[in-house]
Formats: sequence, structure tokens, C-alpha cells
Amino acid sequence: MNKDKTIDHQLRATWQAVAKMYNEQAFKHNSTMATAFVLLNIDKEKGTPSTALGPLMGMEPTSLSRILKNMEDKGAIFREKNPDDGRSVIIKLTDYGKEMRSVSKGHVIQFNETIINHVSEKDLEGFFNVTSTINKLISDKKIFTDINKKAV
Repeated sequence: MNKDKTIDHQLRATWQAVAKMYNEQAFKHNSTMATAFVLLNIDKEKGTPSTALGPLMGMEPTSLSRILKNMEDKGAIFREKNPDDGRSVIIKLTDYGKEMRSVSKGHVIQFNETIINHVSEKDLEGFFNVTSTINKLISDKKIFTDINKKAV
């Protein structure tokens, strides 16, 4: 089997190219793609409970804690006691954080618009159907099955 013709290779290679592209843009703003991703997942007005951020982004708490600490040191976020739950904090954006969030959002919009302008609507719909199917098969645990069972 030619690795270039496997779905997982194409997904991984494409994601690595996208991540590299976003990191290059983030670097121009003294940031990282991971930081930009966090900025985009914090509610711009109300903030977001710290306990909700990890699951929202599919990130491990340790990695997220490190990113949040770095963002706080750079003045992009601040922590505020959660009025609904005294045991947790709400992560809020500073004015600088809102500015950086806007920059990040602009890059995401530009990426999506560029792809949309170069791919037919039918191909884009097919892409979303394929990725949705992959995610569903994985979440339903239908990719790898016991040897005596057949994958659907």
C-alpha cells in the first residue's frame, strides 16, 4: 500500500502543513498556534470557565495550564473567581487578548476563504462528509474491532 494513498497519511500531512502555516503566522505576533486556538475558544465578553476550556479544545489539563500561564504572563488573559463555583476560575481576555483574538480570527477566516475559493462546493461538501464519517466511526469505535467481529 502506497502511504501517499492512505487516508491517515493525507490527514496527518495536511494537518502538519496547516499547523506549520498557522505557527508561522502566530510567530509574526510573538505567539503560537496553540495560544491562538485558546484565544478563539474563550468567550470574548463573558470569559470561559477554566474547567470548560480543556474539553472544549480536546486538550490535556497540563498542556492547557502551561499555555494559560504563558498567556497570563504576556497580558492576554486574566483569571477571575467564578461567581457560580468558588472552586474554579473564569478565564477572561484583556484588551490585548481581544486584539490578538481578532488577529487569530482573521487568519482563520482568510484560510477558510482561500480554500473555499479554490475548491468546488461539491468537493468541500465531500470533504466535510468524509471527515464527519471518520469522526463518527472513531467515536462509535467501529474502526478497530475484536478479531472475531467485523468492522462496519
